[in-house]
Amino acid sequence: MNRIHAMKTFTVMRLVTSGILACAGLTGLVGCKKEEAMAITQPPLKVQVVTVEQKDVPIYYEWIGSTDGLVNAKIRAQVTGYLRKQHFREGASVKKGDLLFEIDPRKFQASLDQASGELKRAQAQRIKAELDVERNEPLAKEGAISQKEFQDSVQVNRAAQASVESALAALEQAKLNVEWTKVVAPINGVVGIAKAQIGDLVNSNDELTSMSQLDPIRVYFPASEQQYLKFARLVQERYQEKMDPTAMRTDGRIDMVLSNGERYPHKGWFFLADRQVDPKTGTIRVAALFPNPGNVLRPGLYAKVRTPLELREGALLVPQRAVSETQGRRQVAVVTPDNKVEIRTVTTGERVGSQWIVSQGLYPGEHVIAEGLEKLEAGASVQPIPFGTEQSATQAASLPRRS
Repeated sequence: MNRIHAMKTFTVMRLVTSGILACAGLTGLVGCKKEEAMAITQPPLKVQVVTVEQKDVPIYYEWIGSTDGLVNAKIRAQVTGYLRKQHFREGASVKKGDLLFEIDPRKFQASLDQASGELKRAQAQRIKAELDVERNEPLAKEGAISQKEFQDSVQVNRAAQASVESALAALEQAKLNVEWTKVVAPINGVVGIAKAQIGDLVNSNDELTSMSQLDPIRVYFPASEQQYLKFARLVQERYQEKMDPTAMRTDGRIDMVLSNGERYPHKGWFFLADRQVDPKTGTIRVAALFPNPGNVLRPGLYAKVRTPLELREGALLVPQRAVSETQGRRQVAVVTPDNKVEIRTVTTGERVGSQWIVSQGLYPGEHVIAEGLEKLEAGASVQPIPFGTEQSATQAASLPRRS
């Protein structure tokens, strides 16, 4: 009895299991057919395209350099003495002739007074010697005195004249020493931090501070031989001009970007090139000048300079985002007239802003896909729309992948 009941139960379970499998198969079959139907009826994918642009493009060259003063001067003591006063604020602008330091002048004033006294004594001796010559000359002619005595008075007079000249020179040196106790600015510019403090004993030729003329300011940068030859003519024109080479110009074409990423508002111009190319680096040192009102820029600042040196006529331009690089080759996806995708290898040149100059592989007026090249396959049907129009972000993600 139990055996018959077990066989019936097993038979029912087999039937139920077969039914479930059959239903699952039917469901899968229907699902597959639905997917195939959806794949068949899916419309062409929308892609954003840009038109290959052709126009004349100025080619900019860039260099990394640093700022420096137009004139840099080290302020040194010319006499030995104790530093008494400092008359400037460190980092401030001063004018030529402004008093910077004072060195104790007392011993130099004493030397000046002594030199003045020595001059007066020498002058008195010269006057006496001249009178002796005037008195002895007629006496020598009359034979009242010997010729030797007369010649001796003449020599004494000459020695007295030489003593006066020597005393005059000593007096001038003493005056200079007193004058040098007042250290003045040799140029207009900005004074640096003092290297000697009040009360210090400074020796002759000790550096007290430094200063720089900063308007205009120099920017030094290294240029390659090939780059230099492109603007060598402009540099030579500066040497041939009769006007002051440091005078402000309105025809500057050099832009400068500072370390904070800001573009400097004033344009510069080529100023000079070094006399030779460095054989170790293959570069030549070049300087440009930039207006620096208010002395805002200081020596030693980072500066990226750029200027147009040539014009590329009829250049073809595409956005950088439209170009992908695979195994050292640059490629773009071109939409053909029948709205098919064609993967094309191109040769790019210089970058102009956010665009590439394409020298080979494209023609004016062609349409290239702006982005998503790595998710496309050649021959795919697409619906091109102008780049920048609003589209679902899922469109790009759903593009067919290249095999």
